[in-house]
Amino acid sequence: MCKDIAFIYNCLENLNQFIVHLLIPAAGKGSRMKAGKNKLLIELEGKSLIYWTLKSIFSSSLINWVGLIGQQQDKELLLNSIKDFSSKVKWINGGKTRQESVFNGLKSLPRNADKVLIHDGARCLISSELINKCVKELEENEAVILATKVTDTIKIGDDEGFIKETPNRKYLWAAQTPQGFSVDNLKKAHEMAMDKNWHVTDDASLFEKLNWKVKIIEGNYENLKVTTPIDLKIARLFIKNF
Repeated sequence: MCKDIAFIYNCLENLNQFIVHLLIPAAGKGSRMKAGKNKLLIELEGKSLIYWTLKSIFSSSLINWVGLIGQQQDKELLLNSIKDFSSKVKWINGGKTRQESVFNGLKSLPRNADKVLIHDGARCLISSELINKCVKELEENEAVILATKVTDTIKIGDDEGFIKETPNRKYLWAAQTPQGFSVDNLKKAHEMAMDKNWHVTDDASLFEKLNWKVKIIEGNYENLKVTTPIDLKIARLFIKNF
């Protein structure tokens, strides 16, 4: 009897659990890495960068659908590098830019998708705890962004290379991913961006242009984006304890 009650309780708990979908833009060429291939194929402790990213994502119990957005010519290599997870991932052909790729991803989401996380494939050290934190905040908000407080003093320069001003560091955040959104609102934002010819480097910027609120969630410095050879060296240090 007690076992039956526990089983029913667990089922009800799972039904009430807020679960989101996740998209990974993986179509970049990684020219700054100078690897001569998609940088997500670079190996870290014997596994590709995208393998480590997916390992963390699937460690979260709140993600039940993942779309990998890449270039067709990279499809076989990327999927071969993530054989442990390839059956759980939907392949989506990317566009010419990150912005186009994310929009392709949005159009490929299941019809019942209500909220979505966008995560850079090159942020391979994201923890499942941070992913869950984003999901929980997204349950209460229309848009969220993971970010870290800026510790350096930032200078704004002019066109001639001279300092123009120093913004108050108190209000500065370094944007990371995941970034989470209402699917309907993010689709609308991308459609408006195409109409108005807006070009942005992350999805939260579209919400900013439309004066839509985006909640900041404090992340950590381990969630770095592997963009340069130096980043790769730092990632190697972290991955040993990952």
